Amino acid sequence: QVQLVESGGRFVQAGGSLRLSCSASGRTFSTYAVGWFRQAPGKERDFVAAISWTGGTTLYADSVKGRFTISRDNAQNTVSLQMNSLKPEDTAVYYCAASSLGSAAVTRSLYRYWGQGTQVTVSS
Repeated sequence: QVQLVESGGRFVQAGGSLRLSCSASGRTFSTYAVGWFRQAPGKERDFVAAISWTGGTTLYADSVKGRFTISRDNAQNTVSLQMNSLKPEDTAVYYCAASSLGSAAVTRSLYRYWGQGTQVTVSS
């Protein structure tokens, strides 16, 4: 069992930066892949970024590549999402999710455990 809690979301101006954190409980978290997804009002929950259990593999959606960076600290049971050059279209609720498969993946259904989400609002 893994429980996830996101934090760090807030209101920010376009061009600004935010760092989201995903804190996990559960002694096996270090063996899980972790993904970040986001959901804007009236839209599907979309893939943003993912990291393998070792941290050796990272994946990004094309829309955030070069602006967002995912990283993890297994000793602290945390995964972070550094978001730079934010745009209004990045506005959404951001969710972290964990997959016992261990490999980074873009497919939402592969992630079994989800946090409650944190709101990111980017104004123009």
